[in-house]
Amino acid sequence: MVLPNETKKKSALLQGPDDQVLDLALRPTTFNDFIGQENVKGNLAILIGAAKKRNEPLEHILIHGPSGLGKTTLAYLIAKESGAGIRITSGAAMEKAGDIGSILTGLSDGDFLFIDEVHRLNKTVEETLYPAMENYCLDIIIGKGTSAKTLQVKLPRFTLIAATTRISLLSNPFRSRFGAHYKLDFYNQKEIEKILQRSAQLLKVKTGDGALAKIAASSRFTPRIANRLLKRTRDYAQVKNSPILTEPLATEALSLLGIDELGLDATDRKILDVISKNFNGGPAGLKSIAAAIAEEEETIEDVYEPYLMQIGFLARTSRGRVLTDLAAKHLGLKKTDQQSLI
Repeated sequence: MVLPNETKKKSALLQGPDDQVLDLALRPTTFNDFIGQENVKGNLAILIGAAKKRNEPLEHILIHGPSGLGKTTLAYLIAKESGAGIRITSGAAMEKAGDIGSILTGLSDGDFLFIDEVHRLNKTVEETLYPAMENYCLDIIIGKGTSAKTLQVKLPRFTLIAATTRISLLSNPFRSRFGAHYKLDFYNQKEIEKILQRSAQLLKVKTGDGALAKIAASSRFTPRIANRLLKRTRDYAQVKNSPILTEPLATEALSLLGIDELGLDATDRKILDVISKNFNGGPAGLKSIAAAIAEEEETIEDVYEPYLMQIGFLARTSRGRVLTDLAAKHLGLKKTDQQSLI
């Protein structure tokens, strides 16, 4: 099995091998355990149920949304609910048409192929997928020039599940070949608290009143980050020889990690500070912001901006990024400093 390439990492929340093992243990094993995304789960239940009654493979599925919301987990659950096997890979891992061909020919009827970060697929590999998705066949070109011949290889009736954080980068021909599109949204406070309660039970962590609510409020409404924060606050409580993770201990641990009550970390604050101080509240171009804080443009756009926009701290305009009044208030800016804010 080819493991998905982990491309998005929060600088303050890096994981080691033990954390990765724990993440697998915390992953829901049934749709009942999967908390949140009720509309997506309801539509998937109909899709899977109808396919079972017709005794057909599922249509190809495209799942998109910010990282850490459960795209990979949903792929596992879809395959498990369908009673089929699943092969995992990533868009960046397949560089040649032969890479996807070797994976597809190794599948069985009804199996699933999950491609994470599908927007990073090589154009040649993407075009190789077109006949595979539509006609379940693989076109192989033998020879070159006028002597070249096309050989068609029959493929099993598989289902492709593709996940992406940047659906706008997918070409229209590729996107149109998916029969089902699902968008994952950020979770709310109550849903994150339920996820943390389940994770705390699995990790055998005793929590006091308000501890999980404190962690949930700082989780950026993202389950992956919530579970990471739970593990780090658990570590802090253990070092402090406390049998219970209390709210004060959780607050101290989050402060030590540089994470505030809204889930903003050092990089988030750098982005807001740069726009405020260097660009007088904006508008500021993405390249300028990235250069000012020594961070990659893609990381800012994919990892940090979605949450800052979700909580109303940042706005995108045709001229660039602009701070909002909410961000100014959070940063403690005076009214005279907010002339360019919206």
